[in-house]
Parts: sequence; C-alpha cells; structure tokens
Amino acid sequence: MNRTRVVVAGAGIVGAACARELSRAGFDVVVVDRGRPAGGATSHGEGNILVSDKGPGAELELAKLSIALWPRLVAEIVDEDPRAASAIEYDPKGGIVVATTDDGARALPAFAASQSGVRAEPLSPGELAEAEPALTPAVTAAFHYPEDAQVQPAGAALALLGSALRHGARLRSDTEVLGASVHNGRITGVRVPGEVVEADIVVNAASPWAGQVSARLGAPIAVRPRRGEVLVTTPMPGVVRHKVYDADYVGAVGADSGELQTSAVVESTWGGTVLIGSSRRRVDFDDAIRPDVLSAIAGKALRLFPALADVAIMRAYGGFRPYVDDHLPVLGEDPRLANLWHATGHEGAGIGLSVGTARLLRELLTGTEPAMGVGEFTVDRPAVVAEVAA
Repeated sequence: MNRTRVVVAGAGIVGAACARELSRAGFDVVVVDRGRPAGGATSHGEGNILVSDKGPGAELELAKLSIALWPRLVAEIVDEDPRAASAIEYDPKGGIVVATTDDGARALPAFAASQSGVRAEPLSPGELAEAEPALTPAVTAAFHYPEDAQVQPAGAALALLGSALRHGARLRSDTEVLGASVHNGRITGVRVPGEVVEADIVVNAASPWAGQVSARLGAPIAVRPRRGEVLVTTPMPGVVRHKVYDADYVGAVGADSGELQTSAVVESTWGGTVLIGSSRRRVDFDDAIRPDVLSAIAGKALRLFPALADVAIMRAYGGFRPYVDDHLPVLGEDPRLANLWHATGHEGAGIGLSVGTARLLRELLTGTEPAMGVGEFTVDRPAVVAEVAA
C-alpha cells in the first residue's frame, strides 16, 4: 500500500476533495487548517457547479470533468453515509443565461457556440416564460444549460472531508501553517505552532490565503483575495427554478480591474430561500459589508426578477475567493521547492471545480495519465510567479 505522507493545507472544499481523493488512493493524509473545516471561502459561496460561464480553454475542460464527477461522488458518499450525502444538497437543476440588450443577443449565441462539448439550448420567449414565469419579459436572448448544478457548499465540503476521514485521513483544526521544513531543496514538513508536521508531499489548498501560505513555505505564488457578496431572501419556494444570470456575469468574472464588478445572479436553494448575487472587488482581506455593494446587486437582480421587489432580505454575507490575474487555477508541483504542490486559484468556481482538481492531483502524484491536459495550470506561468518576483 502507498503510505506516502501528504499534508494538505486547507480544509475548504478543494482541500477536502484532495484529501478524499488521496486517502482513497492509499496516501497517508493529514489536513491542517488555520480555523475550522469549510469555515473560510467555502462557507461564503453559493455552491455553483457551472459550465455555462466558461469560455473555451482549460478551465472549461476542468469544469466538464468536474460536472461528470459530481454525481458519481455523491453516489459513493450515499453508500458510505446517506446522512452526510444529504447535506451536500446536490441539485442538477440546470442554468439559464439571459441577455437583456441587443449586443447581448448577438454575443450570447456566439459564446454558447464556442463551448465545445457543452449542452446549450436556445430558448424561445414562450419556453423561457414556461421555465421561469417570474422572469422579466425584457429578454433579448436566452440559453438553457442543463448540465449546471448546485450544492450546499459547506455541507458538500464536510461530506468530502468526512469521507476522507473514513478512508484514514486525519484532521487538525486551529492549526496554522507558519513555515516549512526543507532539506536538500525539498519540503519535508510544515511548521505549525509548537512542532513540525512531517510530510513527503505538501499540498497548498489554502484558497484565498494560498498566497500567504506559499510565502511562508518559501515559494510565493500570486494568489490574492477577491471579495464577493450575496443577499439571501426569506423562503419563497418555486419562484426561481434554475440558476438564472445575466450574460454580463461572464464579463464580471473575467474582469481584470480591482474595482467593483456586479451582475445579476439569482437562484433558489433546497430550503426555498433565494440567493442574489453577485459582486467582485479586490479589497485585500477587508471583510466589511458595504451597503452600496448590496444595493448594486439588488438593483441588477430586480431587473431580471421584478417580483423580488417586495421580498424580505433575511441576511447578507460576503467572502473571499482566490484570485489569479489570468483567471486560471494553479495546479501542480512548485519548480522552486520539490514536493510542494499547489491546488488553488479557482476564484468563485472552486466549489464546482474541486472534485476535478482533486482527481487531476491524484493522477499527477501517482503517475497516471491525467484525465485532461494541465499545462495551462502550471505554477511557473507568468501570472502566478512573475508578479511576486517583481
């Protein structure tokens, strides 16, 4: 049996998925987290599993891999622990992307056509009204993405982590990574308060804190926090049936500016509440919730769903996503420090991409042919290391 010791830094959904994949493959896995499992970026997301928002390229291929893996993973956890599986709240409800301008009506079909291997079905006004009766009729184009899905993010992360623990992984909460133990150019462990946790391999899956952790380990990468906020309504079952968003969401995701970017993203949960997003802005780790940001989010959502005007907002929350300038994940071994691997940089797509990322990591570590090419995710690309060096 392979008993290679792996320390995974980060118990969010990416770290949990990696721990599960590696422990099931026989690795001796220890997960360390500065706080509690799923307590950081994961618990402040919406739970999206999307192909609809990704243009051609490696991230779309990773999304397609992950979309295929999610239902299999849920079925496996059902066999292990049905109660844990129910907490995932996996919902393959599909997504609808709409345009509300003439320019959008021209761009959206071209974007859908560019997504090779993705099911994207144009909707007529009548079909759209039947699919989402509360949606504004002022829509110039719409596409249905039946492969889009949703999970409860914290529940999914804890289910993945629980599965890893059942396969022999161990968890150390409230254990912050302070530095690295290095011998002959290879990382041999991580320093935590009062001791060194020895490791043959270290995986940096610390989400928006991955930049800080990498610097402490002696191999900094340019992963920074990008903040997003979400509004949550009181329960209103059946009003919103899919994940619905305006096509300008894709532009907000890919924007390079650190200034506020907002777009209309509206979807319901199993409990009937409606999640209203989204925003993106770079403010370092400032966790203040700004009323003007929430107002901008609400205003755009009301243009899509006017019926939300009189609905009570139950709460608002915000969190940080791991941002990289070229908008691609970081996955692979660090060329500057042997045995240090990174699995981060997914920004707001980490929930959906976590299981595909974990599968690729396991394949790379075991010498198995990867399910897809990973050349665009390498650690030594300019967006990840050049800025840090500068």
